[in-house]
Amino acid sequence: MVRDGIYYGLAFITVAVLVAWVTLPVLAVIPLLLTAFFLWFFRDPERAIPAVQGAIVSPADGKVTDVCVVEQNGWRQTRISIFLNIFDVHVNRAPIAGLITDVKYKTGTFRNAMSAVSAEFNEQNVVTLQGDCGTLVFKQVAGLLARRIVFNKKVGDHVARGERVGLIKFGSRVDVLFAADVEMKVRVGDKVKGGSSVLAVAQLSVVTSRLRDAVEVR
Repeated sequence: MVRDGIYYGLAFITVAVLVAWVTLPVLAVIPLLLTAFFLWFFRDPERAIPAVQGAIVSPADGKVTDVCVVEQNGWRQTRISIFLNIFDVHVNRAPIAGLITDVKYKTGTFRNAMSAVSAEFNEQNVVTLQGDCGTLVFKQVAGLLARRIVFNKKVGDHVARGERVGLIKFGSRVDVLFAADVEMKVRVGDKVKGGSSVLAVAQLSVVTSRLRDAVEVR
């Protein structure tokens, strides 16, 4: 369980005791139900992390709502969007093993995370990873209910594939952007699990060739 769940649970248990003492004991059922909800919401199950070379795993539980190719800084990239409803596990995991080279927190709106414009205008945390799959970006995007984004790592940290890196509270969206020349493993409508579902498999020979070309240009 995520530590936040314990804090919320203790707070509502305290409320339940006070309500039972000051008013009617039966009214304590409401804060007790909320206690059970928060303990369940902040669950953090163990996951089997795939050992497939070049695998890009899902950073979150949820439903794939979009798979498309976009232009980012002059590069064609595949973008996979995953929507987390309030019933999904909200712990976020690293899609690949690698070095965190950039973390940017961007303030913004709190539109419906199902909307395509939310990826640009909603409050979000943008993380750049450099690994054996090349450069990958994943965004923790706030939604209508999600008003708190947590990221536990910093620039310069190394992460393992599927390692826990943070969470988004109460419904949200996660976008993953990576090189377009990959073997896709999911499509729109698929349900995925953070850390264990493979979104795509990078062609490592292509990545190596691209990196070699970049070095030669320099």
